[in-house]
Amino acid sequence: MSRTRPAPEAPQPLEPLVDAHTHLDACGAADAAGVAAIVDRAAAVGVQRVVTVADDLDAARFAARAAHWDERVFAAVAIHPTRANALDDATRGEIERLAADPRCVAVGETGLDLYWPGKLEGCAEPAEQEEGFRWHIDLAKRLGKPLMIHNRDADDELLRVLHDEGAPETVIFHCFSSGPETARACVDAGYVLSFSGTVSFKNAKALREAAPLVPREQVLVETDAPFLTPHPFRGAPNESYCLPYTVRALAELRGEDADLLAAATTANAERVYGLP
Repeated sequence: MSRTRPAPEAPQPLEPLVDAHTHLDACGAADAAGVAAIVDRAAAVGVQRVVTVADDLDAARFAARAAHWDERVFAAVAIHPTRANALDDATRGEIERLAADPRCVAVGETGLDLYWPGKLEGCAEPAEQEEGFRWHIDLAKRLGKPLMIHNRDADDELLRVLHDEGAPETVIFHCFSSGPETARACVDAGYVLSFSGTVSFKNAKALREAAPLVPREQVLVETDAPFLTPHPFRGAPNESYCLPYTVRALAELRGEDADLLAAATTANAERVYGLP
């Protein structure tokens, strides 16, 4: 994401839509007014509700507060796999408390990230990530909430751990970026795949081959804002109002009507997250 590129212009409205995964704090929101401003911009183009997601403890606290500040906002909380080495007893206790909040609709993002170990200072090692992932799986099952997966370079390992532990009733692969083989395995397991702006990237060949294989009832859409801004704005700051660009790109790739896909993904988000 570039700080110098201007924000994308607002797309033509497309509704109804739910942004299944964003980071309002990373988009610049620090209080109720900041949250409302971002969600207002989204609502103006048809994005009626958003799920703001945590990747560390401070973000989890913010997400829970934001979900109470604005009725259009819901939370998901967890410790990101690259930070799994921070999962001490106190942190686990607070994440569990926050995840139990009725405004928290998922445990996430958790999972495995095998790209960053050895590249990012302080990154949790694979064994630490797997231990944290298993704990989050258990938490999701105990709370009866969806599990939101972060996956980077860990397709086989993730599926193995989910199989070993026994997956929760609902599993969401956030920002699905893998190829057809992993997509088929996830579909067969009943998992939900959430697509971000990466599906519009022309060089994402394997992902673009995988996207049409997913049944419509297992598809969500997200921004992962402020990251992964869809084409032709790649590298510019992303925000929930940009979601219609991704939905139209995904619809074109799948040979579907964008309005019908928007309605289907909204119904899926309502079902998966239990949204009102």
